[in-house]
Amino acid sequence: MSETDSFIEEVTEEVRRDKLFALMRKYGWIAILAVLLIVGGAAYNEWRKASEEAAAQALGDSLIAALEIEDATARAAALAKITAESEGGQAVVALLASAEARSSGNNERAVSELAKLEDKPELAAAYREMAVLKHVLLAGKDMPVAERRAKLETLAVAGAPFRLLAEEQLAMLDIEEGNKEAAISRLRDIISDVEVSAGLRSRASQLIVVLGGKAEAS
Repeated sequence: MSETDSFIEEVTEEVRRDKLFALMRKYGWIAILAVLLIVGGAAYNEWRKASEEAAAQALGDSLIAALEIEDATARAAALAKITAESEGGQAVVALLASAEARSSGNNERAVSELAKLEDKPELAAAYREMAVLKHVLLAGKDMPVAERRAKLETLAVAGAPFRLLAEEQLAMLDIEEGNKEAAISRLRDIISDVEVSAGLRSRASQLIVVLGGKAEAS
């Protein structure tokens, strides 16, 4: 390599360094900001996870303490006072409070706790649908048949988590209205469903026999 070529290469390299330093002076803050955001985001995620774990543990401790109370009325009252930060935690508290209120004979409070979940559209569908099903079962004949049927039909749709249990209760409503054939047909559909549990299949089969039908899939 000649002295001229060497000189040109040195000058070119110097120009590159000058351009790089100029770019760093002009845009270096962006790189620094990006690093800070990455580090800050990671720290925030760790803090959020730790906070959620702590909240879940505190909620679990509160629930255990309440459930260990021997008196049913006091137990229900203790559960009703528990607050949870997450929607799932709130749903669990409400369901437990409803069950304990029912055990202590306070059906009004039991229904009230379930109503809280039914009226929360932002809550996960599984929690709301469980509340609807439990509400219908708890209300029984105190709720008009038409209202019970309307609530159950919203649960008896394809893909719903409590679809078959809702169908079972709809069959019970058919019986209550004196429509045995409709009940038997619905129960046979339950038996033939690929998702039916062994317990539900057994209950449906026995009910069909009680109604005077044959427990065969339609």
